Amino acid sequence: MQKTKKEIVIELLKKNSDGLTVAEISNILKISRNTVAVALAELKGAELIRVRSVGMAKLNYWGGK
Repeated sequence: MQKTKKEIVIELLKKNSDGLTVAEISNILKISRNTVAVALAELKGAELIRVRSVGMAKLNYWGGK
C-alpha cells in the first residue's frame, strides 16, 4: 500500500527536529511546493505540526499529539 503525501511529509518532519521550510521539503521529496503546502496546511489544521517564522522563512516542525 502506497503512503499518502501527508504521511511522507510527517515521516520527514519527524526525522528533522530542526524544522524544514516548504522549499526544503519539496526538494527532498521531489514533489511540487504547492503539493507540500497543501499537505502542511492539512496537518496544521489537524494540529499535528507547529510552524515558526524565522525572518522570511516558516519552519515546520512535527508536533504530533
